[in-house]
Amino acid sequence: MLIVGYDDTQILDIASPSGALDVATRYGADPPYAIDLATVGRAPVRSSSGITLRAGRSLEEVTGPLDTLMVAGGAGYARAAADPRLVTHVRRLARTSRRVASICTGAYVLAAAGLLDHRRATTHWGYGAELAARHPAVAVDTAPLYVRDGNVYTSAGVTSALDLTLALIEDDHGPTLARAVARELVSYLQRPADQAQISVHLAAPPSGDRLVRDLTGHIAAHLADDLTPAALAARAGVSTRHLTRLFTAHLGTTPARAVRAARTEAAAQLVRSSGLPLAAIARRCGFRSAQTLRQAFLDHYGVGGDTLRKMPDMPRPRAPYAPHTPVA
Repeated sequence: MLIVGYDDTQILDIASPSGALDVATRYGADPPYAIDLATVGRAPVRSSSGITLRAGRSLEEVTGPLDTLMVAGGAGYARAAADPRLVTHVRRLARTSRRVASICTGAYVLAAAGLLDHRRATTHWGYGAELAARHPAVAVDTAPLYVRDGNVYTSAGVTSALDLTLALIEDDHGPTLARAVARELVSYLQRPADQAQISVHLAAPPSGDRLVRDLTGHIAAHLADDLTPAALAARAGVSTRHLTRLFTAHLGTTPARAVRAARTEAAAQLVRSSGLPLAAIARRCGFRSAQTLRQAFLDHYGVGGDTLRKMPDMPRPRAPYAPHTPVA
């Protein structure tokens, strides 16, 4: 595994894959993983958190063949993607690599090297629209945690690096080792690739009540599930009446309206950052149909999906938790 770094990289984009592969090696991966960090000129990598990492190899000196070439993401992605030396070496090394991967905004470097042209790819949900605008030949889909298209893998925001790496370990050595690595890292036993990134979206402010906070996190991570008040109350072990009192007291809204707002705002992000059709977005976000989602947009933002997709900036909700129709 050769990880490509650059200044202002996200340290977790390097530490998460390398840490998981190290655990896999200690748990008996055969052949073991050899992990190196490479930079242009073997320059040290100054991460965005201020921690500096020493590069083990110079990109100029790496000849391949490589098993896996992985490009990290981070705040310095734009400069990295505009660096002709870095992009040229990534393009060169990709030709002799069994597989190529990117973490988060590392997709910009792969795109600049032409490695994502006519492929489906993902990146952090907040950067998908920019990636699609810069590289129209790339089919950007910011819904999944990671995407495999042929031998090219792209992943979403920071923590999805672990999901992608566990998938690579499973491809290489089977599910037993991948599960062992996940247990060692105290991680979920590998979230599926198509699980939505949209767990980051929730309209509610953080609640001081632990039960409400846990439920809003569950809502954000499972928008396509049964999120009726009865289902949420059963999960929390309280009555629906008590659940409504808690949401009203701590969030100023009912559970049904909180769910609808979370679904609507997540769908709006996908409309603006991906090329997915409205029906697919509706399914991912828990709406019965595209028409139900269109109505939710009108209720929440005062505009329809087509208008929302074309607007230069995300509109403000008309009012917090403002839907006037039942939860989809």
